[in-house]
Amino acid sequence: MQTTEAPTESKAAAAAASWREIVARYQVPSVPRAVWQLSSTLILLVATTVVMYWSLDVSYWLTLALALPAAGLFIRTFIIMHDCGHGSFLPSRTWNDVVGFITGVLTSTPYAHWRREHAIHHATSGHLDERGTGDVTTLTVNEYLSASRWRRIYYRVYRNPLTLLLFGPIVLFIKHRWPTRSIAGAREIFNVHATNIAMAAIAATLALLIGVRELVMIWAPVFLLSGSIGVLLFYVQHQFEDAYWRAAPEWDYATAAVMGSSYFRLPRVLQWFTGNIGFHHVHHLSPRIPNYSLERCHRENPTFQRVTTLTLKESFRTLRLKLWDEENGRMVGWREFRRMMREQRGSTT
Repeated sequence: MQTTEAPTESKAAAAAASWREIVARYQVPSVPRAVWQLSSTLILLVATTVVMYWSLDVSYWLTLALALPAAGLFIRTFIIMHDCGHGSFLPSRTWNDVVGFITGVLTSTPYAHWRREHAIHHATSGHLDERGTGDVTTLTVNEYLSASRWRRIYYRVYRNPLTLLLFGPIVLFIKHRWPTRSIAGAREIFNVHATNIAMAAIAATLALLIGVRELVMIWAPVFLLSGSIGVLLFYVQHQFEDAYWRAAPEWDYATAAVMGSSYFRLPRVLQWFTGNIGFHHVHHLSPRIPNYSLERCHRENPTFQRVTTLTLKESFRTLRLKLWDEENGRMVGWREFRRMMREQRGSTT
């Protein structure tokens, strides 16, 4: 992990106003760029899926190899839906909602319901008192110590990388089939059911055209790969050693956005597939910046380059982090947690 002149919390809070002025210049959706991104992504997605179907007659290993770029295109499609949810992809709210619903169906995500939940995530990111909606469950050291035995076991299983990356996408897929009543209104509830019906109609049509077995052989690996990569992306963007977690009244939105979100520096091809979402610090400060303008905002303003930067290799190391250490203001793993407990017991004897 690299932090290039990372701002302290006091400096980050003091600079928040200037950041808002900076990002305002990039909050302008471009119809030509949006149309090109949408059309090129969907055309490539359809073409790749067709080739995967043809490859079934050659070798299933070839099909699985093609599932990797197909998964990348699914992630790029999800990022388009994500931007529509923020109202940043296109100038028109109506067209954002139309594109958002279509791309939501393609990625098995109820657009309006997800938008509500994701808005809560943005409004509460890094807030210790408001955790639990649209984020990765994170306990503090003291919360873990005071938890029951079964809650500790559940938390350890939940934070295991295999659980997050392998079973996480399956759990999210099932979760998205029902509305969360605590945050959903009539519109969101209707959207969940409409998404399910549209997904079922597409699946039934494809099953009739190519066969149920063939459909599953194509869809399953793409779903699992894109889901696992998507979970990893979201995890890395907020779960790193010097992340930002504060309780009220110390919590600050702008500071949490920049200090609590990483810059995930990916190779150019992976940056393209992930729709520039690696510039997550910029995105969290201003969700109204379209994904196709995030890199320019980051590149043209040195302020955004002085943040926690993670490479692809370093991203996997963040999976060892499990708890927020309030006393030292950082994330720690189980090994360090055990060392802290031994030192604590030693100091009391």
